[in-house]
Amino acid sequence: MKNFQAYLFDMDGTLLANERLKGEALARTCNLYGANASCEQYKQVMGGSWEFVRHYFCEENGITPAEEKFDAEFKEIYQELLLTTVLEPTRGATAFLADLIKQNVKLALVSSASRWMVDTILQKIFGKDAFDVIISKEDVTMHKPDPEAYLKALKRLDTAPKNALVFEDSSVGIQAGLRAGCTVVAIHHEFNIKQDLSQAAFGIHGFDELVQDRE
Repeated sequence: MKNFQAYLFDMDGTLLANERLKGEALARTCNLYGANASCEQYKQVMGGSWEFVRHYFCEENGITPAEEKFDAEFKEIYQELLLTTVLEPTRGATAFLADLIKQNVKLALVSSASRWMVDTILQKIFGKDAFDVIISKEDVTMHKPDPEAYLKALKRLDTAPKNALVFEDSSVGIQAGLRAGCTVVAIHHEFNIKQDLSQAAFGIHGFDELVQDRE
């Protein structure tokens, strides 16, 4: 694998193996309204915008909560899970990031998640200073597969798309990276087996595969 000037990472399911936890929080929130939701339902919408995911879970489980109330309840449940659960980085992610930091390359986190989710996870796992640029839901008006988030990150990094490598675990994320003009690597895991990730340059199951490749 060639060396790039900048490396841009999605968060949920890419750097962090937390998709099941997020699905569990969504299911628990729905179940507050008498539903019988399962975290497995998240496999159908993983990678989508929060509005799309919320709509799917509510419609699929036959509930009609006020959006702001649902969002607040989800935040409380998910934040508690994030703080009380042992969070596992994707295999090899910590070592790969450390290797890149030593080389002084530019790093960006580009997530569709709300900033409170990003900050909570960074503080607990990777540290607030691990990335030069952080883009979250609040920083954009158009969400993946629109390339706005990646284009904004590239601008802040002062890096041309051809010199940037993107890591994503969803089809919409891969499309966003490609539309921004970047090379994209797919991260495979149990929650995206139904998604078409074939547009990526190649796929991996863990960052340790890249650490070995760089040695």
